[in-house]
Amino acid sequence: MKHNIVETIIGAVVLLVAAGFVAFAYNSSGVRAVSGYELIARFERVDGVAVGSDIRIGGIKVGSISRMELDPKTYLAVVHLSIEPSVKLPADTVASISSTGLLGDKFLALVPGGDEKMLPPGGVIQYTQASVSIENLIGQFMFSQGGADKKGEAPADAPKL
Repeated sequence: MKHNIVETIIGAVVLLVAAGFVAFAYNSSGVRAVSGYELIARFERVDGVAVGSDIRIGGIKVGSISRMELDPKTYLAVVHLSIEPSVKLPADTVASISSTGLLGDKFLALVPGGDEKMLPPGGVIQYTQASVSIENLIGQFMFSQGGADKKGEAPADAPKL
């Protein structure tokens, strides 16, 4: 009987230590959603970002994506942003979808402009740049190499200089 009690106590201690590590990792990672005022941005494509993705200015997290939906009239992706209340953005701010590296995580980058007028809560960011698909770029590069024939000569329909 004493053997089972010792094993139970050791198991409970291991579970408490594991829960402590999970809580520490969650608190130090900055993964939680930012509560603040809402802005809206419309993009042609939002590949790689999702609800909860970071919003950064100069590499510093200032918000998170709170909701995404498709506009049935324009077929644009409508992204709802939650921005920290201490961060005020000019009306000519640019929103673009960027990545941390060639194959890294994607996030929404904001580049504040120089306008003196600030975006109000619920305002719309007018200037956006959609995400770039690395697969499409590679495909375009691969298939654009077929323009010249195998001898290195220009195609027949190329203009003569």
